[in-house]
Amino acid sequence: MAAQDLQCEVVGFRELTPTVFEVTFNTTPGITFESGQFISIIVAGAGPHGRDLRRAYSIASAPHIRPIELCVKLVDGGPGTNFLYQLRPGDRFRGMAPYGDFTYEPKQGRHVCFIATGTGIAPFRSMILSETFRKSPPVSSTCLLGVSEESEVLYDSEMSTIPGLRWVPAVSRPKGDWKGFRGRVTDYLRSMGSDFPWLETDYYLCGSGAMIDEVKQILSERGVMKDAIHQEVYFKSPKEKQS
Repeated sequence: MAAQDLQCEVVGFRELTPTVFEVTFNTTPGITFESGQFISIIVAGAGPHGRDLRRAYSIASAPHIRPIELCVKLVDGGPGTNFLYQLRPGDRFRGMAPYGDFTYEPKQGRHVCFIATGTGIAPFRSMILSETFRKSPPVSSTCLLGVSEESEVLYDSEMSTIPGLRWVPAVSRPKGDWKGFRGRVTDYLRSMGSDFPWLETDYYLCGSGAMIDEVKQILSERGVMKDAIHQEVYFKSPKEKQS
């Protein structure tokens, strides 16, 4: 489906964690998208020499849900995230959507494992809540989310109650009495034993480049074929620290 030029009107704003917020909006014209696709937000005049700037954000809501929801990390000095952070109900902005081929593909007789860091959970939430996922569920589904502190765990109350979903938040540096898994999301993946159906599973990876590289190495060691691994890299830095 071709991307459309959209006029977007904000209908809601809320803080999800100390560093992540949600913006909800409707579009004119209305759009159809697939779970895992993203919208390109246009920030007028924020680019070099006053040109418009475009920033991409995965849609966090399922395709059949309106208003559309974005899950955005507030980045210090980031023109896109700071523009969105200032929006409130009634405000308007321009966007282009849908984009991307990082979409859920149901396969009969296969398991699914979603692995994310931070706001990389957004496309997986869209996939898991979609009609496609509900009507063509995998044999089993696992979703791993890696964050630094327990206050940054996203959508926990929602994801933990989805029937048939194994939901595992991994917290690498908990500050309080965290009852869940302590360590990086890759540590949890390594701890999964031989009873996990490694070779009968499709893997979807989204988040930091360091996490994705390490997960792919773990999966390679387990004999997982490349065509079973789907990825969306949010950012990659040689000095980045993975959650």
